[in-house]
Amino acid sequence: MKHIARKRFGQHFLTDAAVLGAIVDVIAPKPGEALVEIGPGLGAMTMPLVAASRHLTVIELDRDLAARLRKRPELTVIEADVLRVDFTALAVQAGQKLRVVGNLPYNISTPILFHLLGSVDHVVDQHFMLQKEVVDRMAGSPGSKDYGRLSVMLQWRYAIDSVLDVPPEAFEPPPRVHSAVVRMLPLPAPLGVDAVVLGELVQVAFSQRRKLLRHTLGRWLEARAELGQFSGEFDVQRRAEEVPVSEYLDLARRCTATV
Repeated sequence: MKHIARKRFGQHFLTDAAVLGAIVDVIAPKPGEALVEIGPGLGAMTMPLVAASRHLTVIELDRDLAARLRKRPELTVIEADVLRVDFTALAVQAGQKLRVVGNLPYNISTPILFHLLGSVDHVVDQHFMLQKEVVDRMAGSPGSKDYGRLSVMLQWRYAIDSVLDVPPEAFEPPPRVHSAVVRMLPLPAPLGVDAVVLGELVQVAFSQRRKLLRHTLGRWLEARAELGQFSGEFDVQRRAEEVPVSEYLDLARRCTATV
């Protein structure tokens, strides 16, 4: 029986054989790796991946699709919401770091990326199909319209590259947006940076991105200075998108060191 894509799961199934082949070539799976696919759907990417890797763990929320996938003995199926999956535990169970791939549901792609950030030290690399606009934001450079909170909060722990553009007609049903495949390579954690402090200051900085930072982050820094949690200078006569990731990290480090 044909499976009908379910809007509530954000399902768009990749069907273009040439695009599928290009994606698998980019991932280059090998036997023995701990490969995990998020949202395998009808298995279009799953089958060529497992043909190269010999085994694949898949995470699928749709119970009908999960039941189909369980018929393949070379697949380990986790029927669950990906936001509730402990990727650190998966890596520990596998005895090695994970390679994570997937055609992510576009309606929850950002929460998935932030969820995976918590397990970044247990990952070799990540390759995801995403809305092209989201990939552009992930890889955005300071001073560009794409550079924002998502850029900073991912780039502090990943090297990010857009490696393949995918048109809407490669999917069934076609989404209303263009897509792209992004490669994410984990970076070592910068010394002295508290992720919570960084997240807070970046959120405040980009809360009103058209305003100079003295109106937003400046007040946040003044409040911390009054509490003895920050000392030093930071140029607040800029907008948030003008500040490179390295400066946000340095500022978070200075705030963290005085807490």
